[in-house]
Amino acid sequence: MINKVYQSIFNMSRTLLIGDEISLPTDASAATTLNGATVVRVVNSSTSAATLSLADEVGATPITVTILSKTVEMIEKKSYQVIFCSGSLKGSQVGFTD
Repeated sequence: MINKVYQSIFNMSRTLLIGDEISLPTDASAATTLNGATVVRVVNSSTSAATLSLADEVGATPITVTILSKTVEMIEKKSYQVIFCSGSLKGSQVGFTD
């Protein structure tokens, strides 16, 4: 059992920085793929929750999720999907590495 815990602790994924952090667009017509990102690190440094929207293309009906205040979320998406938000979220293209 201890060996499994040890492996779990030391085999954790790390975040690979791929692209610069940007302020995510708040206008659906300006939604971005973040250079074809498949994993996006989303930061909400605000004291208010914000909504993150994900769509297959600009103009398509999005799905949404609430990003709580003062949190960081890793969002997995298809490379062609676009994201935009309400509020002042920041996003960057990242990946995972062992």
